[in-house]
Amino acid sequence: MPDVTVAIIGSGFGGIGMAASLMRAGLTDVVLLERASDLGGTWRDNSYPGAACDVPSHLYCFSFAPNPGWSRSFSPQPEIWEYLRRVADEEGVTGKIRFGEEVTSARWDPAARRWRIETTKAVLTARFLIAAGGPLSDPMIPAIPGLGTFTGAVFHSASWNHDYDLAGRSVAVIGTGASAIQFVPRIRPLAGQLTVFQRTPPWIMPRRDRQLSRAERWLFRHVPATQRLARAAIYCGREAYALGFVKNPAVMRAAQALARRHLHRQVADPGLRAALTPSYRMGCKRILLSNDYYPALTQPNVSLVTDGIQEIRESSVLTCNGTEHPVDVLIFGTGFHVTDFPLARRIFGSDDVSLAGRWSARPAQTAFRGTTTAGFPNLFVLTGPNTGLGHNSQVFMIEAQIRYVLGALVHARRHAIDRVEVRPEAQAAYDQMVQRKMRRTVWVTGGCQSWYLDAEGRNVTLWPDFTWSYAWQTRRFDPSRYDLAGAPASGTGAAYPAASPAR
Repeated sequence: MPDVTVAIIGSGFGGIGMAASLMRAGLTDVVLLERASDLGGTWRDNSYPGAACDVPSHLYCFSFAPNPGWSRSFSPQPEIWEYLRRVADEEGVTGKIRFGEEVTSARWDPAARRWRIETTKAVLTARFLIAAGGPLSDPMIPAIPGLGTFTGAVFHSASWNHDYDLAGRSVAVIGTGASAIQFVPRIRPLAGQLTVFQRTPPWIMPRRDRQLSRAERWLFRHVPATQRLARAAIYCGREAYALGFVKNPAVMRAAQALARRHLHRQVADPGLRAALTPSYRMGCKRILLSNDYYPALTQPNVSLVTDGIQEIRESSVLTCNGTEHPVDVLIFGTGFHVTDFPLARRIFGSDDVSLAGRWSARPAQTAFRGTTTAGFPNLFVLTGPNTGLGHNSQVFMIEAQIRYVLGALVHARRHAIDRVEVRPEAQAAYDQMVQRKMRRTVWVTGGCQSWYLDAEGRNVTLWPDFTWSYAWQTRRFDPSRYDLAGAPASGTGAAYPAASPAR
């Protein structure tokens, strides 16, 4: 008998939502392996100044656990983190988490039909393994020549050094993505000199953020249907954006005009404005929301540098035009290891090849429903290949995957199945469908390079259709696409502990 029926790696939205859903279905023999000392995933780690969500609050939460108490229309990081803690407590998930246990390897044992998992503290086995670490788990710092010689402070936005005093310092920010445009305006008043190194300007739209009134919060709390209605309206509005992303990229021209007006209103200097104007079609890279980033760049103590970085020296950054910029601290806002998913290097399938190794073969990084991969029985990946979004709430996609995985595990329990592996032909056909849809999207036709693409230029990150289409495809587990094997007669009862009553 395995130590546990289900082991989940990670305790962010995916891990907490998956565990809560399993326990509600009576599958309570669950453990979550969390490398940190607290839960929360991305929303625990990204505590940089100004951190907030860019999806409206009422859509960025579990459908089974609405939060009527959001303070703003776009939730700040502390509220999202607290929300995850509350949901985990109320659903009984917190007690299932083993903190400080980073998974160092997970290997499929074909004979025992279970996963053997090694962590930094223990070894355990599990019938099913769910990788819920997510693609925004491991910060990416580019390999810039000379970085190791820098004598000042260095940190990434996802591991912010709150003990370092920025007051009066010469600060270099490398990267101008979603995190940087939030923290740059917050640290600008503190810094003596702030130098922002930009490789490619992002498209930035106004952030329609406001404080939610006490009356609204009272209504959402006491008349829950009003919050469900608000959530549905937000969902439909965001879903309409897919028309420009995945159906007809020419639709993005109207949004580009709005973004240009936003830039022209906030930046008077024509030279700076030109440097901040993208040359690619909107949506090709992530669209950002901000009301204070552009104004911050116009302040006397801020410089925008668009020349490439040649090297980093002991106390300066040297750009390709020969200019040396003295700095005391380097802050990287350079995103995460998304397409190279570090956790995949630690998961080994039936032929002892790592998931990263399998995904590095051609075609790269494919998974049926973005969730299961041939050669890796009983493994489910949340926010796997081509399940990311450019227009709507990632939590919606996570819940769709959770329903699919839950369906698989309930089916396995009902039929005493202890081996679930997607058929290679089903996985290949699914990937062909995804890539066929991808051809007309703005991510392929928009004229840019982005973190959505792997080293071969293939979009392995985003879902190329409406989110309701993905939800429809994953509405139920489809056993005909899988090789299923039942538990041996002597072990059938041992594979699945007696179910607790559904909550």
